Amino acid sequence: MAEQVLPNVAEGAPVGDLGRRLARRRTELGLTRRAVAVRAGLAPGYLRYLEEQPGAAPGTGVLIRLAGVLGTTLNQLAGGDIDLPPGPGRAARNAEFTELDTEECRVLLGTHGVGRVAVPTDEGPVIVPVNYSVVDGAVVFRTAPGTTPARASGHRVAFEIDRIDDALSQGWSVLVRGDARAVTDPDEARRLDERAFSTPWTGGRRELWTRIDPLEVTGRRITV
Repeated sequence: MAEQVLPNVAEGAPVGDLGRRLARRRTELGLTRRAVAVRAGLAPGYLRYLEEQPGAAPGTGVLIRLAGVLGTTLNQLAGGDIDLPPGPGRAARNAEFTELDTEECRVLLGTHGVGRVAVPTDEGPVIVPVNYSVVDGAVVFRTAPGTTPARASGHRVAFEIDRIDDALSQGWSVLVRGDARAVTDPDEARRLDERAFSTPWTGGRRELWTRIDPLEVTGRRITV
């Protein structure tokens, strides 16, 4: 196969949407750029170009080969499913359902990101997404007074995270049940400011820390 002609690209982090999706999926599988490129029949430098240049526009054939190597679909690499909820794919024929032990659940919780908290309200329970971290074993997130997430304080709530792989019809979920409270102690709030990794995607002033102290942590995994 002929070597692809590339612009002079310095090594760097993924920039464009396609590059981020390629790099994220490759990282999830524990593969190097070179390994993916070789398996897809591409020059390693070309894969680097695809990951690092926001204007990269590979042909459909290249994307199909990369999707095959990465165990995903052309639609997912191209971002065609970006506005769709996870899980529309068919169930695998030989799926296995297992319970996760507490330690594995805590490890998955510690990866941080976006989770969902079920908040009791006068109108009934409401489930909202929050950017969270885990500090000293507690789930913590930043919000603002008067918002729906802030109404969790003073209640026993449920908090859930998951990872769904539509391409492989597998995934996992972790559920935390515990008591939520607003952090009012200035020293504790300052410690969370220093140690928590989450910044709300919603922007604006989100100065109220809320923590959920787990009473029960459970998890499930579906594998093929």
